Amino acid sequence: MKIGMIGTGNMGRILAEAMLDSKAVSPSSMTITNRSVKKALQIKKVYTEVNVAADAITTAKNASLIFICVKPHDVYHVIKRISPYLTKDKCVVSITSPISVKQMESVVPCSTARVIPSITNRALAGVSLVSFGEQCEQSWIQKIKLLFEHISIPVEINEEITRVASDIVSCGPAFFSFLTQKFIEAAVSETEIDAETATKLASEMLIGLGELLRQGHYTLPTLQEKVCVKGGVTGEGIKVMEAEIGEMFEHLFQATHAKFDEDIENVKKQYTTI
Repeated sequence: MKIGMIGTGNMGRILAEAMLDSKAVSPSSMTITNRSVKKALQIKKVYTEVNVAADAITTAKNASLIFICVKPHDVYHVIKRISPYLTKDKCVVSITSPISVKQMESVVPCSTARVIPSITNRALAGVSLVSFGEQCEQSWIQKIKLLFEHISIPVEINEEITRVASDIVSCGPAFFSFLTQKFIEAAVSETEIDAETATKLASEMLIGLGELLRQGHYTLPTLQEKVCVKGGVTGEGIKVMEAEIGEMFEHLFQATHAKFDEDIENVKKQYTTI
């Protein structure tokens, strides 16, 4: 199977490198391109057998499974450019949440899918969210799921939960990284610990927490119960969090969904046949 990657910005590069590192894809079977070819060449420096194409059309010609890893408002233009080279036996995959598989299906003559990755996939971990067009060939559904099993846990989702699922899986690492950074900054500000030590301790704590959950030793509620000794220090900290977090996360989801609705309206103008 020959893979094409159109766009090697943050997520395109993460996907390409994860697929190559996991050996799900051989370097010689992958063709990549980017508007700024320099970014594609940075990947080739490490994976020397990867093919770098000058443009999206060459990439589409050389691949059977084509990932479009560009901004939402650019996806339509890329598809129209490569459309003459999309034979029925190929499959096009978008990685952007505001564009539905139904919209993709309305403008391409081949199988379509959407995969929303996470930065955690770079560590061959975490979840990737997958959706398939109604006309997507069963063989492509199986191949895409198998491919993403090498770098993540693929979870098939319906359109109704696309945004919230993406908030948790794709945006979540940034949200919790931000909270952890604030946690570290407060520790440095309020105590004698230095930033380097606090960062190392917090980072290792998160890795250990992830392992506890992954190995199934505790659920989130039971983990809190185990650490919160009655009348102890942790309980006092939890009281502060309960009092001060308030509706912060409700407001977070309201904000991300409002932006998502705005993005949907913007791209909807491009897919007028839906």
